[in-house]
Amino acid sequence: MRHPLQLLIFAACATGAFSSCAGYRLGVSKPAALTKVKNIHVPMFSNQSFHPRAEALATSAVVNAFTTDGTYRITSLDQADAVLEGRVASIDYTQLVGNRLDTALPEQLRNSVTLGWELKDARDRSKVLMAGSSVGTSQLFVTSNLQTSRNNALPEAVERAGETMVSQLSSSY
Repeated sequence: MRHPLQLLIFAACATGAFSSCAGYRLGVSKPAALTKVKNIHVPMFSNQSFHPRAEALATSAVVNAFTTDGTYRITSLDQADAVLEGRVASIDYTQLVGNRLDTALPEQLRNSVTLGWELKDARDRSKVLMAGSSVGTSQLFVTSNLQTSRNNALPEAVERAGETMVSQLSSSY
């Protein structure tokens, strides 16, 4: 036998008394400008940073984020509704923690990657459907080989920037 409080809660839920989820809907909620876009082509990003091969990391991260999200399909250019043109705009490092004896000597850094992008109509490339930029960050400890530390931290920051980009393209907010 059920407890009377359980029955009261069930009755209230069934009648809609608890409408805390009013306004939400299940399923895809794309931005209005992208309602007809189902397939996206992602060519290799360009690289405006001084980090070699950052464009390959960014392109791969964005394609993986699209695949994980599932709102759009990644296709070839001839099957695409839209083309995502992207660029690695910048890769910056800021000091988080300095050495306790020499504060100018960093022990921990934050890596910030900025990706700029434009989603264009595949049939008419002059028509921009949506544009923006996204930022991803990661943190790294400075070791004896700073370049290796930076190279190891870069994929995480690029992956986060790609996820932010795909979130902006997949959500209406």
